[in-house]
Amino acid sequence: MDINKTLARELQISPKQVEATVRLIDEGNTIPFIARYRKEVTGALNDEVLRHLYERLGYLRNLEEKKQSVLASIEEQGLLTEELRAQIMAAETLVVVEDLYRPYRPKRRTRATIAKERGLEPLANLIYLQQVKQPLEEIAADYVDAEKEVETPEDAIAGAKDIIAETIADEADYRIHIRTLTEKKGRITSVAKDEQAESVYEMYYDFDEPIAKLPGHRVLALNRGEKEKILTVKVVAPKEDVLRYLEKQIIVRDNGYTTPILEETIEDSYERLIAPAIEREIRNGLTEVAEDGAIKVFGKNLQQLLMQPPIVGQTVLGWDPAFRTGCKLAVVDATGKVLDTTVIYPTAPQNKVSEAKAVLKQLISKYHITLISVGNGTASRESEMIIVDLLKELPVPVQYVIVNEAGASVYSASKLATEEFPQFDVGQRSATSIARRLQDPLAELVKIDPKSIGVGQYQHDMNQKKLDEALNGVVESCVNNVGVDLNTASASLLEHVSGINKTIAKNIVAYREENGQFTSRRQLLKVPKLGPKAYEQCAGFLRIRGGKNPLDATSVHPESYEVTEQLLARLGHDVSEIAVGGIGQIAKEIGNLDDMAKELGVGAMTLEDIVRELQKPGRDPREDMPKPILRSDVLEMKDLTPGMILKGTVRNVIDFGAFVDIGVHQDGLVHISQMSNRFIKHPMEVVSVGDIVDVQVLNVDVKKQKIQLTMKIQQEK
Repeated sequence: MDINKTLARELQISPKQVEATVRLIDEGNTIPFIARYRKEVTGALNDEVLRHLYERLGYLRNLEEKKQSVLASIEEQGLLTEELRAQIMAAETLVVVEDLYRPYRPKRRTRATIAKERGLEPLANLIYLQQVKQPLEEIAADYVDAEKEVETPEDAIAGAKDIIAETIADEADYRIHIRTLTEKKGRITSVAKDEQAESVYEMYYDFDEPIAKLPGHRVLALNRGEKEKILTVKVVAPKEDVLRYLEKQIIVRDNGYTTPILEETIEDSYERLIAPAIEREIRNGLTEVAEDGAIKVFGKNLQQLLMQPPIVGQTVLGWDPAFRTGCKLAVVDATGKVLDTTVIYPTAPQNKVSEAKAVLKQLISKYHITLISVGNGTASRESEMIIVDLLKELPVPVQYVIVNEAGASVYSASKLATEEFPQFDVGQRSATSIARRLQDPLAELVKIDPKSIGVGQYQHDMNQKKLDEALNGVVESCVNNVGVDLNTASASLLEHVSGINKTIAKNIVAYREENGQFTSRRQLLKVPKLGPKAYEQCAGFLRIRGGKNPLDATSVHPESYEVTEQLLARLGHDVSEIAVGGIGQIAKEIGNLDDMAKELGVGAMTLEDIVRELQKPGRDPREDMPKPILRSDVLEMKDLTPGMILKGTVRNVIDFGAFVDIGVHQDGLVHISQMSNRFIKHPMEVVSVGDIVDVQVLNVDVKKQKIQLTMKIQQEK
């Protein structure tokens, strides 16, 4: 297999693009670096295509390695034919390679190998050839041998049938056809182990759906129900179709002596040897596709969450709500520095509301707090009521936001949080995290395992290695897309920058603490273990504001500084203009970009990126994302009535809909059928996490704490 050609065909890009990208990957370049700074080489392939190419490249290389080891094993046995070699080399999946290798794989002792040891292979061959002209019992009598534990002709025939059954099961073409047939016509069923038991899996207590139509979220739900021993899940194959197919392939002569035996053997081979393996493979295949889909959704949700716009220039009060242990507060200034922490007890059982309000008024006045960030966990509802009451008593405007606190408790108890705030307890750290994730969601959320952030579906049921790789890729993309301030970034943020690992990230922070702020990107080369290759990969993504060279505050890579300075000189500008807001008219001054690129000896795409950066130096791409909804009043679930139209924030997108926060502490569900007047395959076609959407209340069930919403808003006439 030509891997590059296969990748080009799958990704629908040119073989030249694949070849160039594979070379860059093999040279140790990261995906963010290739996407941003090697556009000319790859033909401007974006981050998503590059990551897909990287994953498939790994799979196809593993496939080629597997083929070579299989060929070597079969050749060693002296059984490799040219036809078999061609079949193995043409295989496009590991499953097909395994099918072809099955007859030659060293086997543990099976019923067939025992029968062969007893000398029954010649009898099996006679039956399989279907040319016998006398009853099989008469022929089998010659194989009776008490020493070999073949006591009767019937024993001999039974052993021969075992050999034939295994031969049928090992035939790759049969397995491939049966698998395809089962995927096309088979069904997945599930039943409850205890029909009276209440559980979240009740819709699967008597479930039956064609394999070909089974959506990913149902596959993962069935898997979990089975794992929790609530459901029994089965693949119901088109058995009659399979047996007819096998009989047509195997019974080639009308022989009254062998046909009945072969029909029995075919059924035994299918039920005992083929069907269980095919069922396993189909379930695994469905799970893999479902996981890939869920990982993609999780990744997209995570990306939207990480790319939420920061709320800059405000002093924020982080509020971690609780009952018995009190609400933990942390005051965080506009730079993320913690100014104060305390605990108040306005909730049950203490109910010290007036004392809590006095503390809050004092903090708001002392630190000029303009925004309160409240976690959405236990006692959040009660805390919100107190905050709204308090806001009415204040002489200055203060707003609040309910933030998703998923992962805050995981972070606050982590080694990282202990290192960052050794003097704080877990409550103080959690309140700080809740404040900071509003100020700069990206910088704060990278400290938390992405799986704990709460924007996925069935994340604990899937391949954790694959999930981790995908989510870490999303984090890496977001961090590098935004860029990182070299003089303020934590080690946990720096380690996601292209070319920087955990060790180098810690070394950068240590160097900064020892030598003071970085004034030039070139200083990075003095950081231990950060060599020329790592510098090439990371420099463009690290920003230095107020440094010696204004270009260090932009995403212009140091390798392009000379070209940038030449461009500015030609147009009569100075690099210092970048530091005072950029050169907005530079694109017009250049005129024809392609001509200028040729004059400067640089690629047109690279020049375009440089010009964009000179117009708006260090622009944050998060500016384009929907801003969080700031609230100053409270809405309760009992206030909701069908037909009410509200603004909400999309909190999570899953295969069958989206959960929207409308400010009542219980996210409402917009089912996929209520998202658009046109047909959509997935909610992602309409919404993303963080989107601000208009929704209409369809139904409210206060008892079950369920809210049904629609985006297909019907205005009252």
